[in-house]
This record gives sequence, C-alpha cells and structure tokens, in this order.
Amino acid sequence: MHTRSILALAALALVALPARAQLGNPGMTDPATAEARPGTPAPGETNPQDRLFLKLAAMGNLGEVEAGHLALTKSSNPRVQAFARQMTEDHSATREKLDRLARDRRLPAPTTPQPDQQAARQRLESLSGRAFDAAYLETQLVDHQKTVQLLEWEIGSGQDAAVQQLAKDTLPAVLEHLRQVQTLMAETTGAPPQGLATMPMGAGEGRR
Repeated sequence: MHTRSILALAALALVALPARAQLGNPGMTDPATAEARPGTPAPGETNPQDRLFLKLAAMGNLGEVEAGHLALTKSSNPRVQAFARQMTEDHSATREKLDRLARDRRLPAPTTPQPDQQAARQRLESLSGRAFDAAYLETQLVDHQKTVQLLEWEIGSGQDAAVQQLAKDTLPAVLEHLRQVQTLMAETTGAPPQGLATMPMGAGEGRR
C-alpha cells in the first residue's frame, strides 16, 4: 500500500477518534486507580499504557531532535534542512509537554533516544551528501509511521485523559510530518515509499 493511501486511512481514523475513543477510557482502567466518580479515573491517574506511552514518546522525540540537529549540519539540500529544522522545533515542543506530564505524575523523564534511533544516528554520521539525505528521510519515514501507531494506541488504550489528549492533539502534526517525508523522498529518489512499518507494543524496553 502506498504511504499516500496510508495517510488517507489515518486521517479518516483521526476524524473518527472522538466516536470510538473516550478520553479517560474506563475500559482500560487500572484496578488500583483512584476515581473522581464511579467509572471515571481521577486526574493524573495513569495505567500501564499511559506510562509506557510517556516513556516511548519522550525517547522518540529526543531522537527526532538529535537527528534533526545532525541533518542541519550534514545535509546540503535546502528542503531537507528546512524539514530537519521543523523536526527539531516541533519535537522539542512535544517533548517538553511529555516531560511536564511525566513530572506531574512523578514519573522519570527519559534522557536518551530509543536504541534503534541511536543505531540510526551512528549510521547517519558515517554518510554525507545524497546518501545522507536518503538515509535520513528513510529513518524519518519509519519513525513517523511508528509514532502514528503509538499515538493511536495511547488514544484507544490509555486511561489518563490528559495524556490521551496530548496524543490526540499531536497526531495531526505527525501525519503532516509523514506527508512531508513522503514528498521529500519522492523528490530525492523519484519514487514514493511503500508500506507501513509495524511497531510491537512494549518494545521500548529494547527498541524505539
């Protein structure tokens, strides 16, 4: 399936989210959760999905920022540089929001990217010119596809309404980033990317 088709399906899913996903989802409530009223988690009460999401998303955003900084120094393509600059700005802002939510819930804020992002950075550091641009955009495509899945998972499976709301608010921007990556890849390689990467949930302990 072309990424364009994937984006269209994701956009339709985004429109449908209010109907199928209730913030503060009672169906995923942790048994130990304090309630504001019967069936409604108290503000700031997280379940395992919320906590894993905050960890994975914070690590992912840190990796995006580091990759963006690297692209600003190694790419000579103005379009790629502009995209990298946007990634550093957008993902820095999202990471600050994630860190604030984690801090308010007395959860540790990760300080390193996910392992696969660290491995990708090492590979990118050895490249230059068009080879760097192609590899950077490929990693951005995969990372943003995974992020879309992570956000949708939190929206549908989280318990903490504030964390779910951040995921819901972030999803349109990530879909736009994915569209921009697709356009840049088509311009630099002449062919649109294919397929959608899968992200096994809970893999953040050993991957992104």
